[in-house]
Parts: sequence; C-alpha cells; structure tokens
Amino acid sequence: MKSALSFAAMALFVSASISYFKYDRPVQVSVAGQQHYAVADQAMWEHSHGLQDVRLYSGTTEVPYALTVERGSSENVQTSLRVLQPGIIGGKTQFILDMAGLAEYDRVELNLSARNFVVKAEVAGQDDLHGSKWVTLGRTVLYDLSADRLGGNSTLRLPLTAYKYLRVTLDGQIKPGDVKGASASLRHEEKEVWREVAVASSLPPGGQDSVFTASLPGNMPVERIEFAVSSAQPDFMRTVEIQNEKGERIGSGEIRRVHTVRHGQRIDAEASSFPLYTAMAGTIKILVHNGDDQPLKIDSVRLMQYERRIYFTPQAAGTLHFYYGDEKLGAPVYDYAKLFQKDPSARPALLSMEEANTAFTGRPDDRPWSERHPALLWVAIIAAVIVLGAVALRSMKSATT
Repeated sequence: MKSALSFAAMALFVSASISYFKYDRPVQVSVAGQQHYAVADQAMWEHSHGLQDVRLYSGTTEVPYALTVERGSSENVQTSLRVLQPGIIGGKTQFILDMAGLAEYDRVELNLSARNFVVKAEVAGQDDLHGSKWVTLGRTVLYDLSADRLGGNSTLRLPLTAYKYLRVTLDGQIKPGDVKGASASLRHEEKEVWREVAVASSLPPGGQDSVFTASLPGNMPVERIEFAVSSAQPDFMRTVEIQNEKGERIGSGEIRRVHTVRHGQRIDAEASSFPLYTAMAGTIKILVHNGDDQPLKIDSVRLMQYERRIYFTPQAAGTLHFYYGDEKLGAPVYDYAKLFQKDPSARPALLSMEEANTAFTGRPDDRPWSERHPALLWVAIIAAVIVLGAVALRSMKSATT
C-alpha cells in the first residue's frame, strides 16, 4: 500500500497538465503529416526551465517532439593508405598513394614528421599505376608554423575523386623520410546554426585593454563569442579575457589575422571567434588585451548560442500550442525523439507572441501536511508538551504522598 501511494505521488509530481503551465505560445503549422520545427527564442528560454518543461499540445492532446541543438555534424570515415615509391624527382619529393578500397573521396590527410615548413603540393590521379596519363587534381599549400603559434595544414583537398592512385609532389623542405603515412576520407557536412543572444557595448579603453560589456538574459546558454574586426585592420594577434560581475575570469581565447609570405608561399590565417560557455544572468566584461599596440578597430562583439529547434509532425494543419513555465516538470521522454531523423524538407513553424496561459491554476500543493500547516504542527507539539508535563507533575505528587 505504501509503495502504491509513493508511486502515485511521484506520478503527480512529474505529470504534465495544461493548467500547470504559466505561458502559452500558439504555433501555426501548414501541412498535416509533414515534419515541422520551431526555434526556441528568448522568451521561451527566459520563461521555461532550460526548455525541459516545454510541451506541445493539439487541443488537449500532447504532441511528441524532438529537441535538437544545431551544432552541425560531419561524417568522416578515415581509411589508411599505402605510401608507394617515395623518392626525389627533379629536386622534389614524390610518392604514390594507393586508394584501393575507396569508391570515392575528397580529401587526403598526410602524416608528416617535419615541423616549421611551407611547401606547395600538387596532386594528380589515374587508374593505372604505371600509366603516363596523370590528371592534375589540384594544388595545395601545406604548412606547419607551430613555432609562430599559427597552426598548420597537412590536408590535400580534392574534387570528388575515384582514381585508384594518386601521385603527390611536394616541393621545398619535405623529404621522402618525412612522409610517415596518409589517410583518405569523404566528408559529409551539415553546417551549424547560430543564434544571437546579446551584442556587447564598447566602453572607454581601460589602460592597454579594449573593454566591452554585455547583459545576458537569464537561463540562456552562451556558447561562442564573435568579433567583427574592420577589414582595414592590419595583421594582429590578441588574447581576450571574459569576466563576470565579480571580476572573475569565466573564459578566454585569442583572435588573430595573419596574411604573410613564408618561404615564398602565402599564408592566410584568421580567427575571429572562440568558444565561451556560460548560462549566467547579468553583465559580463570582455577585455581585449592590446599590449603596447594600438587598439583594434572592432566593429562589433556578439554573444552566440547554437540554435535549438523543436521538431514535430502534426496530425492536422492549423494552430497548436507550446506551453511552458512549470518548474516542477522534467524533460519529456518520447519514442518520437528516440527514433527521430531530421527531414531535410522540414518546414519552419510560425511562433506567435507569448501569452499568459488563461487556463493556469498551478500545481496542487503536494508538500507534506507538516510543511503546509507549520502553525498547527507547533500548536500540537506545545499541547503535547503541556499534557506530558501535567502527567509528569501528577505522577510526582502521587509518589510523594
């Protein structure tokens, strides 16, 4: 009996009901049976509890959905390649890559042991290892500038290719012994989708720093910070620090723009954003450390998050309703989400303005009786103490007589 009551109390605690939600968000769908999606905006973030209490209804029937974070994705299966006939021809390093077993591919990653180099790579392909009709597929600048903290590139990007053999020719500093291996892949990419959370405002320079501030709304995660630096700004490399209202560091990164020529080859490298993870509400400060250089010409600083989409498949066209604002409700568990596959032709659903839920009554008070009636509890305790005291006093008098 006790376990049955506990289960009933738990079910009451986690169940959803339209009357428990504070906010109502009508949403228009155009085609029945077609996958749709709605984008979680600032109002939904601020008035829900991390989106976990969001529910979708058609009339009084709950509609299952799948919540996605649009981080993008890539499918990239690496296949190791045999490196054949490495040698030097005309003063350049040349080798053959055996692409057997790959139906098609569009990039090759070289494993090079050399460091601090810039070389030009030329790739040609054909199906006959000993043939003479090599077809030029592309030229790539490979480099390693780790000594200058500018990263490197050892990937040969190709048009979609199905040749059985590739001939790679490297000029300059790479020797045959520096080629330790190679792998190929075909990458299918889905781009990430970003949504703006806030735009920072510029403050007067603070010493050697350019200073910006931004006010972050509550409950909304921030996952990236983006800088728009004027195209007229010469090459630069600056560290950036992000602080909360107490002056504590909550993130850091580096922005840079480098256009240079090394070893006769042009290098172009630019980084204007970096990850930042916070979900705090309040004001943050962004410090761009200029050192002894002049401040950067920064046009804007934006705080971004991955777009969250709610995918669903309505059984009828018309108006459905998103409800949220129930702090005791956890995230839903739907078969729809477990088996979800995104339809590339999914239609965006039109969210209307947020409204107060006219059916809202709030959850029943499920606290224990003692918490709901503390005054009565104290009265009962005091009465019990008085009764016990009276009994004890009578017992003492009886004992003395």
